[in-house]
Amino acid sequence: MDYLFAPMEGITGYVFRNAHHRHFHGIKEYYTPFISPNQTRKLTPRELNDVIPEHNKGIPLIPQILTNKADDFLWAAKRLKELGYMEVNLNLGCPMATVVSKKKGSGFLEDPERLDRFFDAVFEGISRLPEERSCKVSVKTRIGVEFPEEFADILRVYNRYPISEVIIHPRLQKDFYNNHPNLGVFAEALKECVHPVCYNGDIFTVEDYHVFREKFPQVDRIMLGRGVIANPGLVREIRTGQSVTTAELKEYHDRLYAGYREEMDCERDALFKMKEVWFYLGKMFPEAERELKKVKKADRPEEYLAAVRSVFTLPVHALQ
Repeated sequence: MDYLFAPMEGITGYVFRNAHHRHFHGIKEYYTPFISPNQTRKLTPRELNDVIPEHNKGIPLIPQILTNKADDFLWAAKRLKELGYMEVNLNLGCPMATVVSKKKGSGFLEDPERLDRFFDAVFEGISRLPEERSCKVSVKTRIGVEFPEEFADILRVYNRYPISEVIIHPRLQKDFYNNHPNLGVFAEALKECVHPVCYNGDIFTVEDYHVFREKFPQVDRIMLGRGVIANPGLVREIRTGQSVTTAELKEYHDRLYAGYREEMDCERDALFKMKEVWFYLGKMFPEAERELKKVKKADRPEEYLAAVRSVFTLPVHALQ
């Protein structure tokens, strides 16, 4: 089984990836939070910092692109190839209203005919490039906007083009992260998709993984996101049964916090980043409700570190 790490805007940037990759092994590929190219034909400083090779040494990384314009996609793919990336991923899954309102992310799925024209232009453009400037294109997708029946038409579009992989999160845009993944649609997609398929959605625990594997033993790639942010050692636990320890989490936390403090000029910004991580990581400490409230309220480094020390005196539990 290959384990992929899903991107999460605002959290899984290069500082997070470096800390996770250093302390926990088993991730086959990490995906970047999306790059959103536009007519300026420039990566923003934040986007460039996230993908430059010196910030991702030894990390198997695939950049993700968010756009509905073929020319912008081709420019971004070319620029990323110049940085050494052999594959890019198209984001057709983001459910956020600010993205969907622009007909990007999962909002692009609303119009399969336009999506078809987009891929036609993208792969026509790639076919004209010399081999050394070309790259693979994979897709991360939801199954539609409002109705699961939409995915049949969407999948027919994917099947017409040389996409390297289709990563399917079987939820609708309107679901956001509510309800349950539609495994019936995913099962049908496994039968109909002509490309390699990767599953993404609600694998939070070892038990979740085994339940999924019983239903889909033929799937050999899964993408994990929130489950790994909450339990950084989840992949190791799946593979070997070895649970993460408090000491490991503390060492990982300390490296992550140091990374954010080095990256950011503003101490409060570094604290804000860590609080985003604790929203998930705190689930590993079910007995730390009071201490985690102090983490959330801390607005100075010394307050934050004192609250964190208290959390790390308590037992860690694998998610149930």
